[in-house]
Amino acid sequence: MAETKVILVTGGSGLVGNGIKAAVEKEGKRADEEWHFVSSKDADLQDREATEALFEKIKPTHVIHLAALVGGLFRNLKYNLDFFRVNSQINDIVLSTSHKFGVKKVVSCLSTCIFPDKTTYPIDETMVHNGPPHDSNFGYSFSKRMIDVQNKGYHMQHGCNFTSVIPTNVFGPHDNFNLEDGHVLPGLIRKVFDAEASGNPFVIWGTGSPRRQFIYSLDLGRLFLWVMREYTEVSPIILSVGEEDEISIKEAADLVVEAVGFKGEVIQDTSKSDGQFKKTASNAKLRKYLPDFKFTPIKQAIKETCDWYAANADKVRK
Repeated sequence: MAETKVILVTGGSGLVGNGIKAAVEKEGKRADEEWHFVSSKDADLQDREATEALFEKIKPTHVIHLAALVGGLFRNLKYNLDFFRVNSQINDIVLSTSHKFGVKKVVSCLSTCIFPDKTTYPIDETMVHNGPPHDSNFGYSFSKRMIDVQNKGYHMQHGCNFTSVIPTNVFGPHDNFNLEDGHVLPGLIRKVFDAEASGNPFVIWGTGSPRRQFIYSLDLGRLFLWVMREYTEVSPIILSVGEEDEISIKEAADLVVEAVGFKGEVIQDTSKSDGQFKKTASNAKLRKYLPDFKFTPIKQAIKETCDWYAANADKVRK
């Protein structure tokens, strides 16, 4: 009989953790897998003793490491040092504890913000360390890059199978719909519902022309299962829809308006900054491994996320 995999998911109560949980439930739990989704309530991962106690209790054979201090643009600008120090500490403790406890595989979650600010497109996995990241969130970005450095080090020095994934713009149920601190798509969803409730116009910040590759959290969850079970490289892999599926912020906003059935006025506030025009990433490496993987159509994924928000708005409105 196959040895049971005991899988510990840090940051398991967030957007991506819930995507993985949904993927596990949809597929049907495997007899040889035991899942543990933990959050900051279960252990402070900046505390080595607390982290070791968690590993002692769960005895994981596999770790999916999602836990991180995250924030929107303005929090990053203000607290770059904190983002670097806190995340570096969490990552070092999780990886060193995984090594100490003989964990067979760790899959850590990075972000496309780790890529160089000055680069050519599309971005691919070989370009992570080709230059400094964007200044606005250099602390968070460098702390995430260091996971790749540590993975390589643990592999070369100790033979560990520690790897990482780089998702593009994730969205879905259990997202952060806070207007100050959330990402673009949950922000648009929240604004449409607020405009609907108040009778005010729906305001899109900026020109709406920047382009993004959005990945539905439930699709990302399915891909995480594949990486955890099948992917054997130490070097990172980008998890994203194709370049051809990149859409503008205005197109995303139109899909949200359609999904909600919003009939009010839509205006664009072009006095607001657009941010980076594009961050196009190549999913050629993913497609080499999974040529037939089917992503949820963006229209359907946005509709499902809007429906989830409508059903849970009282809980998630901050």
